[in-house]
Amino acid sequence: MLALGKLLELTLAGREPCEKIQLTPHGVKLHWLAEGALLVSPPASADLGLDLLVSAGVHGNELVPIHVLDRLIRALARGDVRPRARLLLLFANPAAVRRTQRLVDHDLNRLFRGAHADVWGSEAIRAAELEALVSGFFGDTGRVRRHYDLHSAMRPSRLAQFAIRPWYEDEQATAEALARLQGLAIDAVLVQRQATNTFSALTAMRHGAEAFTVELAEGEGEALPAAVSQFENGLIAMIEGRTLPVSTGAELQLLQISREIIKRSPRFRLCLPADIENFTPLPLGSLLAADDGARWVVDEPGARILFPMADVAEGQRAALIVVPLEQAEAGQ
Repeated sequence: MLALGKLLELTLAGREPCEKIQLTPHGVKLHWLAEGALLVSPPASADLGLDLLVSAGVHGNELVPIHVLDRLIRALARGDVRPRARLLLLFANPAAVRRTQRLVDHDLNRLFRGAHADVWGSEAIRAAELEALVSGFFGDTGRVRRHYDLHSAMRPSRLAQFAIRPWYEDEQATAEALARLQGLAIDAVLVQRQATNTFSALTAMRHGAEAFTVELAEGEGEALPAAVSQFENGLIAMIEGRTLPVSTGAELQLLQISREIIKRSPRFRLCLPADIENFTPLPLGSLLAADDGARWVVDEPGARILFPMADVAEGQRAALIVVPLEQAEAGQ
């Protein structure tokens, strides 16, 4: 295996490779661009015109996506995967990955679209570097652009794997994009209705990419969940220009955010079980959270909880209330 196939090892050690460009026996070029950043170019004769960005490790303690990206890079370097797409593969937050921590100074996934200019620390520097890398990668307007930013929700979920589609000038996800997600073993898509500063929002809003934050299934022990293996197989099929597997699961669920629960003070408390699963249904009238006299009570039919996390900084999101998206609003 080529040395650049050990990108995660290099990143964990904080080392640059001796050779920054290497070729596989099949003519695939691997190019180390910066810490945790690998450009993969297929032979010109095999290139299908797709620029695909796959990122992991925006949060350094989300180990499943880091493992998935490491497996993909090693397979590319061995020649087991023969790409027909041009790839930018990123371990996005090396400092946090080395510490196995969600963040070092700031949440990297809130610092894109220039928001890094308002803060300090390692994540601010890295966000600016990632923005520059992505701008260089998506420089050719004549190519198809996609981005899957891989995360794991760090708690059990009623829906094993789901994706978040960033808002992009009121455009809706196409039927083709949703079908691709189903082929990647995704159970639901959360459609955002306002602009954010996440990594996928950057690539969607600034570069017009078909971009999603993808939350992979959590596993127990070292074995990957079956849904993650299905995601890997679908991603490799896309990279190799093959037809994605046909989904045999339930119809893709479409959801939207109804409200955010924001932590306002140290007295904030979530009135939910600590082990509550993502997408657990919420009874009408139930109390979700309280903070200095403010109360969040469920008044939405069909409401579910997502990303409950009381231990966040003041001013940050402690949970989302999500509801089904009306079929008439779904992109076709």
